Amino acid sequence: MWSGRQGRLRPVGCVVEELRCRRREREAALRKARREQQLISKRLLRDDASEEAEGGCVAMILGETEIQHFLRLTQQGTEEKERERALVSLRRGLQHPETQQTFIWLEGSMRTLVGLLTSNQALLQLEAARCLHELSHSEQSAVAEACLPATSYLLTYLSGHSSDFIELCLYTLGNLIVESEAVRRQLLPQGIVPALAACIQSPHLTVLEALGYALSQLLQVKEAPEMIIPSPSADSSVLGSTLPEHILRLLQPGPKLNLGVAVEFAWCLHYIICSQVDNTLLISHGGLSTLGLLLLDMAGAVQRTEDTGLELLACPVLRCLSNLLTEAAMEVVGGQNQLEDERVVVALFILLQFFLQKQPSLLPEGLWLLNNLTANSPSFCTSLLSMDLIEPLLQLLPVSNVVSILVLTVLCNVAEKGPAYCQRLWPGPLLSCLIGTLASPDIEVVGQSLELLQLLFLYQPEAAKDFLQQSGLQVLERHQEEAQLQDRVHALQQTALHQ
Repeated sequence: MWSGRQGRLRPVGCVVEELRCRRREREAALRKARREQQLISKRLLRDDASEEAEGGCVAMILGETEIQHFLRLTQQGTEEKERERALVSLRRGLQHPETQQTFIWLEGSMRTLVGLLTSNQALLQLEAARCLHELSHSEQSAVAEACLPATSYLLTYLSGHSSDFIELCLYTLGNLIVESEAVRRQLLPQGIVPALAACIQSPHLTVLEALGYALSQLLQVKEAPEMIIPSPSADSSVLGSTLPEHILRLLQPGPKLNLGVAVEFAWCLHYIICSQVDNTLLISHGGLSTLGLLLLDMAGAVQRTEDTGLELLACPVLRCLSNLLTEAAMEVVGGQNQLEDERVVVALFILLQFFLQKQPSLLPEGLWLLNNLTANSPSFCTSLLSMDLIEPLLQLLPVSNVVSILVLTVLCNVAEKGPAYCQRLWPGPLLSCLIGTLASPDIEVVGQSLELLQLLFLYQPEAAKDFLQQSGLQVLERHQEEAQLQDRVHALQQTALHQ
């Protein structure tokens, strides 16, 4: 039988506030880690029909002599078809890093390519743009910087009439943006933000999807929060342009919503929110209500059919909602955020069940949102209890340690609302679940279990009695020697014995 030090118990208010502070610090660290895990990638746009028409030949590595030969043909060929074929051969060779390196160091090669890009012959112009696109996909920053002479033309062509050509230019710019700071230093004064903002009203879905990709690349770079997102002037930055309101328009649920476009712009919105530059602007544009309605729409879609592809959209949408809800400005906006609606909780649980079956890796995203919804909202906590959603929540505990921690954190949010909430949490399946999580080898899972039990014991004395009857103290003894848990274990033992 455990026997420990006796001492005066701290007031309930002090204990609860200490638990809240500890949880806030942990959640702030988690949010920071999530922001730092953003990935930057490149995309390669190749025309399958064009590749097929070229006979499916294996692209060969080109040496200096072959490159010079093809460049001469592009300038001196007697027929446009001959010049076009030379560019196709060059483009296929540029699929190899070795050819790319040879090309950029060959004197006059980029000048010739830019000259073809600006020619008045559409087929040559298109093939030159495809050559630049192959170069933009390189993993070498020197290759991206060699494309600097072409960037102003690529931006200019965004206002053209060919949707295919605009799409190609956007993907090329998106690739170049992330590879080199020198490229971004040139693109910003050249007006890349206004150029992208002008494209967002295109009626072509392929252009919009490519635009979303290019913009998301721009929003992820390290200098974005200081130089790209803020609004020092009317239209030279993202928040100073019409982009935010159009992004939200493209995320509005309805028959016009396109999944591919919505996924790209949901990630754009996520990166803007993560910059924490001015999220009140997004809220004032109806960001929370738009995202809330989109959440309801996604839940309805997964109920209608299993193969929706909406899991691709769910991740950025859940992150956007979660992070907007953490804003201090929410205290001012209050109930006007239009999320004080139990339909949101129902929709979220529908998605959680879908993730459990189809995409378990997304469960933490949904639970993170549930955590932020319940952290400062008694009404959402009441919804969980009144709709009997605690048991479905407990069923997620075995999935993983990360999921367990988030489930326990949500339950802490409910418990800390006071005695009336703890009475509805207990009795039930919670005790046996907590006995199980206390046996976990994961210190964070155990720590979160201790916090929940502390709240339950303080507000619901019967919980402490039930815990003692279930040999709870013996379970706690396992963790008495663990430095990170000692103080909390001792505090919980005191609380249990003095109820």
